[in-house]
Amino acid sequence: MNIVGLSAFFHESACCLLRDGRLVAAAEEERFSRVKHDPRLPVSAFRWCLRRGGIGITDVDCVAYYESPGKKLERQLWSGVPESLRLDPDRPEREIRERLGYEGPVLTFEHHESHAASAFFFSGFPEAALLTVDGVGEWATTAYGRGRGSGIELFEEVRFPHSLGLLYSTVTAYLGFEVNDGEYKVMGLAPYGEPRYLDEMRRLVSTGPEGQYRLDLQYFDFIHFGDGQRMYSDTLPRLFGEPPRRREAEITRFHEDVARSLQAALEEVLLEKVRYLHGRTGLPDLCMAGGVALNVVANGRILREGPFERLFVQPAAGDSGTCLGAAALAHAQLTGERPGGRLSHVYLGPRWRIDEIAGLVEATGLPALDFRGREAGLLEAVVDRLEAGQVVGWFHGPLELGPRALGARSLLADPRDPGMRDRLNRLVKKREAFRPFAPSVLEAHAAEHFDLSDLGGPSPFMLATCRVTSPLDLPAVTHVDGSARPQTVDPGISPRYGALLEAFRRRTGCPLLVNTSFNVRGEPIVCSPVDALFSLGSSGIDALVLEDFLIDREIVPANWAELFPAWRERARSGFAPRERTVSTDLYTFV
Repeated sequence: MNIVGLSAFFHESACCLLRDGRLVAAAEEERFSRVKHDPRLPVSAFRWCLRRGGIGITDVDCVAYYESPGKKLERQLWSGVPESLRLDPDRPEREIRERLGYEGPVLTFEHHESHAASAFFFSGFPEAALLTVDGVGEWATTAYGRGRGSGIELFEEVRFPHSLGLLYSTVTAYLGFEVNDGEYKVMGLAPYGEPRYLDEMRRLVSTGPEGQYRLDLQYFDFIHFGDGQRMYSDTLPRLFGEPPRRREAEITRFHEDVARSLQAALEEVLLEKVRYLHGRTGLPDLCMAGGVALNVVANGRILREGPFERLFVQPAAGDSGTCLGAAALAHAQLTGERPGGRLSHVYLGPRWRIDEIAGLVEATGLPALDFRGREAGLLEAVVDRLEAGQVVGWFHGPLELGPRALGARSLLADPRDPGMRDRLNRLVKKREAFRPFAPSVLEAHAAEHFDLSDLGGPSPFMLATCRVTSPLDLPAVTHVDGSARPQTVDPGISPRYGALLEAFRRRTGCPLLVNTSFNVRGEPIVCSPVDALFSLGSSGIDALVLEDFLIDREIVPANWAELFPAWRERARSGFAPRERTVSTDLYTFV
C-alpha cells in the first residue's frame, strides 16, 4: 500500500511516501522551490516522492493530510482573521485533486495528532508517553497522550491562545528577530545572558493543574488581528522597561538577559509538564514533536532532569514532519497495523547519480579533481583542506529531511580552529556572530569528548545539548556555556561521512568536525548540484565536494554567479529574502 503524506499551507510544506508502512521518501518543498519556509502545496516534493518510489499517481492508495481545515477555520474566525487570509476548508483537497491530479481517497487528521504520530510511530518504542508543543494547530497548542502498538490516544490539550510556542515567538519578535525563523537565534543568544527577568517571564506564563498553563493576555497582541499585526502589546515593553529592539540593531546585555530568562521560563514549564505526563502514564519512554521540540537546550534538560529514561524527538519535529505522522495514521487506520519502525536516518530526499554530476561538472568547464573509484584519495584531499583551515562544502548522497544538516548537505571545518566560528558566521553563513555551530563526531569516540549521559546515549539527529568534556580544545563547536549539540555518526549508516571523520582522526587525533547546514542566510539548505555550485562562487567556502569531484574555489571565475541566470538577481541583492507569504513579524496563523 502506497500512502502519501502532505503538510501544506502553513510555513513548512512537505511530502512523504510510505510503502506498506515503511518510509520510502520525504522532502520539504522549499528545497526545490528555493523559497525558504515555502508554505504552498508541495507539488515538486510530491512528484519527487513518486519518482523515488517508482510509482505513478494511479499507484497511490491514499493521500493523508496533516490537519483538519474545518477546525482550523473555526479558530481563524474566532481570532478575527480577515476573510482574504482565511483558509478555505475545501482548498487542501481541491488543490490535491487539481494540482496533483489525484482522484483517490484523501484522509485528514488533526494537527497535533499528526505531530504525535510522527514521533511515536518512528521512535521504535513499543509504548511511550507523547508530548507535542508548538505555536498552534487547529485549536491545540500542546497535547499529552500515550502511544501503544498501532494506536495513539491524546488525552489532554492546551488550547489557543495559550501557547508556549507563541510565548517564545512573541519574545523573539520583541528582541528584533524574525518570527517563524528567529527562535533558533534566541535560543543561541540565551547562554550569553543571565535570567534577570525570570520573574517577569513568570508573569507572562503561569502554570495550572495537570497539563495546563496560561498566558497573561494583556502582554500579547496576536489573538485578534488588528492594524498592528504584531505579536506583543505595548504592555510588554513596559514590563521589561526597554523598547523593542529594531531588527539588525545592536544586541546588548539586556537582550541577552531577556533571551536567557525566556529560555529558563520555557524549561521550567516543560519540566513541570513532563513530570505530570510521566505521573499520568507511568511509562519510561517519551516521544516529542512540534516546533518547540526543536529547542535542543530544553531537550537536554528534559533528559538530564526529567523522569523519563529515554527521549525520542522526531528529527523534522516542526510542521514539515507532520506529513510523516499523517501518512502513518492513514496506514494504521486502513490496515490496522503499526507503521514506521525505528528511524535510523533521515537521508530521504533527492540524490544525483555520479554520471549526472560528471556531466554537470564537465559543462561548467571547471578543472575539478576527479576521484571516481578513489574514495580514499578524495577523503585525504578533503582532510588536507580542513587541516589547512579551509571550509569545505560537502554534497553526498540523499538530502536530509528536517532543519539539521547531517552529513549529506553540510559545511565542514576544523573544530580546533579558534577563529573558525567567527569566520563561518561572518563570511560563509552571513549571520549573527553569537550563533553557535554543532559538531559531528564518530559514535565510537563520542564519549571521549562529550558527556553522553546528558543525552541518554548516541545522538544521531543533533536534537539535544550536552556538556563538552573533551581533552581537546574545541572552540569552534563549544558554546559560551560549555555545551555543544553533537551529531554522533555511525559509519554503518553514513559510510562516506564516517570515513571522512575517521580520516581526519587518523591525521589529527580529533574524531569530529564542525558541521553546519550548507546554505547562506535567507536560503534553504542546498538540494541540487547546481545549488551547491552556485554557493561555491557566492559564499566564503573554500572547496566543494560534489560526490566524487572536488572543486577549489580559487579556480572559480570571479563572475561565477553571472553564469547562473536563475540566481543572478539573488547574488546582486546580497541574498535579500525572497518575497514570502510567511510573515516575519507575526506567527503564521493562516
